[in-house]
Amino acid sequence: MIENTILKANRAGRKALVFSMTYKDLWAVEAAAQAGFDAVSLDGEHGAFSSSDVDDIVRVANGYGMSVMARVPNIEPNTINLWLDRGIQGVVGPHIETQQQAQQLADACLFPPDGQRSWGGGRGTEFNDAHVLNEKYSGKLGFAKWTNRNMVVLAQIETKQAHDNLAGILTVPGLTGITGGPHDLAASLGHPGEPEHPECERLAADAARRARAAGKTVQSDMTASTGLPELIFSAARAFATAHRQDAYMPPQAAAPKAAARKAPAATRPKASAKRGAPKRARR
Repeated sequence: MIENTILKANRAGRKALVFSMTYKDLWAVEAAAQAGFDAVSLDGEHGAFSSSDVDDIVRVANGYGMSVMARVPNIEPNTINLWLDRGIQGVVGPHIETQQQAQQLADACLFPPDGQRSWGGGRGTEFNDAHVLNEKYSGKLGFAKWTNRNMVVLAQIETKQAHDNLAGILTVPGLTGITGGPHDLAASLGHPGEPEHPECERLAADAARRARAAGKTVQSDMTASTGLPELIFSAARAFATAHRQDAYMPPQAAAPKAAARKAPAATRPKASAKRGAPKRARR
């Protein structure tokens, strides 16, 4: 396991640059590292990832010195375990609406004594290699404490009910902070398709203010994120705008060819004598 590079960037006084993904693309992971990103984020709720996909992404990202976090499909402990065992170091729990759900999320992400995370045998526990666990962390308990310190746990607040219960959610000790869900929040407030509605923006700003006041963080305070769709669309539109009026250069008419000179007809050698001609008599 590597040090959580999101938290490392935060300790250095800056937001972590995070590359967001919705499907496996290992070239994109390498490109993100080459471009200077700090971490990778996977959308397991709306994206398409198998466990082996997550394994491969974490393996490559960690090799390039980038941590991986993920929005998991749901907050069931066995679901979260499948992601943590692959080696992710941050979890966004979707649709957190109560203090009890926030506690369930934190418990699933953190090892005892801070939570109730189950011990697995994948990358998330150094493949349960006793030699590494003892040499690097002085045993399993040392590893558990190190892992908990390097874990980000965020509750996604995306409904009016979640906002109404925010005070209780923010009391959960193992919760790092919150993040938003503007489209679902708008729908829950009766403004479907209007994530920028003034009421939505007011509640989102209020949630962020209250989280900070409670000693929690807000994901947008920790990270600056983008992904392939945003990068491709912006670059493609910029290219199209820059070259939309490029003049077409038709091929020029070919220059007239010089009249070909007639080559002189080949002369045939004269025959020295006709066949069958009588010979002149000698005198």
